[in-house]
Amino acid sequence: MYLNFTHTIPLSLYVHLPWCVRKCPYCDFNSHETGHVLQKETAYIEALIRDLESALPSVWGRRISSVFIGGGTPSLFSVVAIERLLAGLRARLNFHPDLEITLEANPGTAEAGKFRGFREAGVNRLSIGVQSFNNEKLQRLGRIHDGSEARAAIAMAQNAGFEELNIDLMFGLPGQTTEDSLHDLQMAMDYGPTHISWYQLTLEPNTVFHAQPPVLPDDDLIWQMQEVGQQLLKDNGFAQYEISAYARDGHQCVHNLNYWQFGDYLGIGAGAHSKLTDVTAGKVVRIARHRLPDRYFMLAGTDSVITESRELTEDDLKLEFMLNAMRLNAGVHPSMFLQRTGMPLKVIETELGVATAKGLVDSNIHLLQPTLRGRNYLNDLLQIFMSDTETKCGSEFIRA
Repeated sequence: MYLNFTHTIPLSLYVHLPWCVRKCPYCDFNSHETGHVLQKETAYIEALIRDLESALPSVWGRRISSVFIGGGTPSLFSVVAIERLLAGLRARLNFHPDLEITLEANPGTAEAGKFRGFREAGVNRLSIGVQSFNNEKLQRLGRIHDGSEARAAIAMAQNAGFEELNIDLMFGLPGQTTEDSLHDLQMAMDYGPTHISWYQLTLEPNTVFHAQPPVLPDDDLIWQMQEVGQQLLKDNGFAQYEISAYARDGHQCVHNLNYWQFGDYLGIGAGAHSKLTDVTAGKVVRIARHRLPDRYFMLAGTDSVITESRELTEDDLKLEFMLNAMRLNAGVHPSMFLQRTGMPLKVIETELGVATAKGLVDSNIHLLQPTLRGRNYLNDLLQIFMSDTETKCGSEFIRA
């Protein structure tokens, strides 16, 4: 299959730092426990640079529009390590002048000096994984911080000069009431962040919570939490622009918007994934790297670090484009389908007709947008674009 691309595809960089002090029982990310002192950070930064250098031919000459340093807990790494990482990236990549550089932080690893150092190194957006300000709920989630440490971490970030600040919160927690969830939201908003990621706790496969499920609020209560919480966010100036992302005007996450608009991304680090478009060859390829850190150390910089390299089929592209674009409240312009998949919109005309008839999509020459019903029943919407042989798609979980 040859795809006809008419535009250059935006490109982001994802860097995975895979260690945590303790793995949370709900977490299905590629993360591995370490002590409070990270012993392997220097060797890992060197491995990341080798990995990047081996991947450069696949992105040569392309400009990077955003960088996201995720994990794991990237704030475990020292300021010196993050400085070396960013210096290595700048020396080898073409950065956009107004580049967004996000780093994930855990309140349990927050230090005022570290946050100032990260800011001085070039990180200009911080995402703090608070999840809740309630001590009892944090204990049930297996978090290593309490509410006071969460509040202190936010204050440290603001004092360090982070104007772009995301706070991660969950709802639907064990024993949580609607009042509890609203209290968490209000407390987060009182600190004046520019972005809030607010999402429902789900029991993912291969996690402790999946094997030993806690008792969660029932569906009616979770639905109530979502409705009243969304209204509270709206009343406080946080517009929902994606399923779990809320931002003040002009402060949407550039990196995640690139995912949802089906842009390209290069992922380096243990277990990192990439989606790269070869405009000349007319193809889109997904690539995955070894997920175990010790194997990654050994293989970074060689072809053997790649565990999967797969060219996406026409069916893959149709589904994955819709999976991402339909997460956006505002949808996308129909021309973006051709730009990002290399295929004319007519290849999904039948599916769009079915989705429109079911009230899941609003489709016209100016806009391709999920309806409120489509957003609430996204799985039903995506099922329409799924071939008979597909059981899942390859898109990664988005980090805020």
